[in-house]
Amino acid sequence: MKKRSGQRTLLASMLLSAPGPLVIGAGLFLGRSTTQIADFIRRSAELVAIIVSWLVYRLLHNSGEPSTVRKEKLERTAKLCVGAAMCLSGLVMIFIALSSSSGEKGNVIPGLVIAVLGVTTNSWFWLRYRKLNREQPDAILAVQSQLYFAKALVDGCVTIALSVIAAAPQAPISRYVDLVGSLIVALYLLVNGLLTIRGHNAKSSDSVLQNK
Repeated sequence: MKKRSGQRTLLASMLLSAPGPLVIGAGLFLGRSTTQIADFIRRSAELVAIIVSWLVYRLLHNSGEPSTVRKEKLERTAKLCVGAAMCLSGLVMIFIALSSSSGEKGNVIPGLVIAVLGVTTNSWFWLRYRKLNREQPDAILAVQSQLYFAKALVDGCVTIALSVIAAAPQAPISRYVDLVGSLIVALYLLVNGLLTIRGHNAKSSDSVLQNK
């Protein structure tokens, strides 16, 4: 029963995350905020992470009891792919933030609306995954709990940055808030991506030592 709850929660979080990149991407035709561009890349990377986690969870729990080797291989593959995608997104966003020029940012309202909704939704999913993991510890659910906690924090930063830009688009401070907002998102992706890859490599080393 708990496995079904975990799978339903993963599916719900995937379906609710899917429209985010589409809406933000459409909003980029109206606005050119660096933070909004960074947020689009960030949400796309997170959606890939959630899809991979959902697929791995289904493979592990819908095909009987998997062998330890198969389980570790699937989890390592998922973590490595997610970590690499997050690091790549972070590097792209740093380049965009440092190379963008100041000027009219256009309409950032679509990105702001998504960010506000994200704070609420991601906070709920964080609490939900934490509850499921406490009731029945699972590596994938634990990682999702950490991911959604970080997503809620980052959405809070994006909300603040885009709110300032929307309220005072011509003010000099909007340029700096926009830059700082994008760099915070980039730092979040880089740190979490490196930690994910580092955890993958550490577990791989442990497995080699155990086999010896």
